[in-house]
Amino acid sequence: MKSSILLKSLLLATSLLVSTSVFAGVDTETDQNGVILAGHDVVAYFTERKPVVGSAEYTAVYNDAIYRFSSSENRDAFNSNPEKYAPMYGGFCAYGATFGKKFDIDGKAFEIVDGKLYVNKNQDVYKAWREDIPKHLKEANREWPKVKDIAAEKL
Repeated sequence: MKSSILLKSLLLATSLLVSTSVFAGVDTETDQNGVILAGHDVVAYFTERKPVVGSAEYTAVYNDAIYRFSSSENRDAFNSNPEKYAPMYGGFCAYGATFGKKFDIDGKAFEIVDGKLYVNKNQDVYKAWREDIPKHLKEANREWPKVKDIAAEKL
């Protein structure tokens, strides 16, 4: 019992330390604490097909961004293959990427296309993006390499 509490306390302390000392680069959309996807569980988008808020209790770091998960199983699945789950365009708005822009996202507007996760600013932007996903992906894939390493506020 004591070892379980000690382990949980150690994991929480490590998570807090990481969240205050690691900040993602300009190519990843995170909040001021370095958390990506507005704190939503990236694996749940694939397994539950809906946005699920993650917990600070279950975290992983990938590409300098902190991912939160709703369970240890989801965290472990992510750690075993982060490339499978990580969002495209660094977690920035997929529709914004078509214009060479980097917009924050709310974590609720998403689509999985050909096994890849795309997130959008909000439901309204998502509706516009869905009108022609193949066209928008082609445009975003053309623009992303040009803007990937530029800070959002400079675009």
